[in-house]
Amino acid sequence: MSNALGGSVGIVGYLALFAGVGFAFVFVNLLVGRLFRPANPTPEKLEIYECGEPTIGSSFVQFDLRFYVVALIFIIFDVEVAFLFPWATVFGKAHEMAHPRTQTVAVTETGAIEMTPATKQAYQELGLRNPTLPSADAKEAADLMQNGGKLLLWLATVEVLVFFAILLIAFAYEWKIGALDWVRAIVDEFKQQQLAANPPPGDSSGSETNQPVLSA
Repeated sequence: MSNALGGSVGIVGYLALFAGVGFAFVFVNLLVGRLFRPANPTPEKLEIYECGEPTIGSSFVQFDLRFYVVALIFIIFDVEVAFLFPWATVFGKAHEMAHPRTQTVAVTETGAIEMTPATKQAYQELGLRNPTLPSADAKEAADLMQNGGKLLLWLATVEVLVFFAILLIAFAYEWKIGALDWVRAIVDEFKQQQLAANPPPGDSSGSETNQPVLSA
């Protein structure tokens, strides 16, 4: 209990030290800049600008819906990356247990066998609160845990392949319906021009009827 409390206090101390150093760094830089930088405000410096360009018109304008569609698609696919962090943890633990050089079983001075602290901690991080040895024989227990790590490794690999397959299918669907086309009208017009220039076989209609109508 005392070791756990001491570890928690140490972590809090490191976090407080990190926050204090970060705050002091920002405050000192702002203070030094305020004391030594020249102050020469002009009307041009006080103008509102965006990316170096002067503002034109009012800021209360209606944005095109394509901005929201592209932003939502980006957020959807970007959030999926968060699911890879727990998978990477499980994959790393499984790879560690499946490695032949990893020692999973130790023999005590009394001749009893037990899990190594690293192996026990790995099982606890995977969700097993009280992991136990699968066999009373040291060699058999080590082989069983190694085979279990290999099985978990293959399962994690299959799961991430299914995950990426679903993402690729969703991406292909968005691409097919034209959600990634920035200006759909121009894309549709280009497709119509290509169809008029290269009509499908067996189409006896004149090329003039297939010409797209350009809007003003």
